[in-house]
Amino acid sequence: MWAGAGVAAARRRWPLAPRIIALTVALAALPDILHLLPILAWWAFGDGSMATLQAYAIAVPDHEPGLPPLVNLLSHHLHCIMHSAIVAGVVTLLLWVVRRSLWIPLLGWWSHIVIDVFTHSAAYYPVPVLYPITERGFDGPAWNAPWFLLLNYAVLAAVGVWLLRTGRRQDGHRPNADAESK
Repeated sequence: MWAGAGVAAARRRWPLAPRIIALTVALAALPDILHLLPILAWWAFGDGSMATLQAYAIAVPDHEPGLPPLVNLLSHHLHCIMHSAIVAGVVTLLLWVVRRSLWIPLLGWWSHIVIDVFTHSAAYYPVPVLYPITERGFDGPAWNAPWFLLLNYAVLAAVGVWLLRTGRRQDGHRPNADAESK
């Protein structure tokens, strides 16, 4: 949701094609989806069950359902890879070299990493931001704590209201555009 708010704000200053917007939001969600693929494959092609997949998706630490060692290993390392600033940095640099510019959708992935680093506690899936050097993470507030959920959604709603109130009018004119040009 934060990536969506980010691209909504960015569209005010820079032209963003719908494809770029969709890719940015998709890359923001990818770190929490990709690590489910080994479990999904185990369900589809092995002895896994949909109930196990669902239980894993909503599990809290130390209460995950039992998984085969290889499935667990692959899922764990995909989670670490997708939440690593080192890995994201290497991918960003490689794409920069190839494209000679920043590939904007990567900002979705980066936003996910930055947000997750500070919203996962040591007890609730700490984000291994320096993986593969270390799997340790920052001990921030857990994103699923009721007070934090309330705060996060309240701030997200406030940003949404701000985006709506300061957005373009139907005639294409932005409020405060005259003040910005001075």
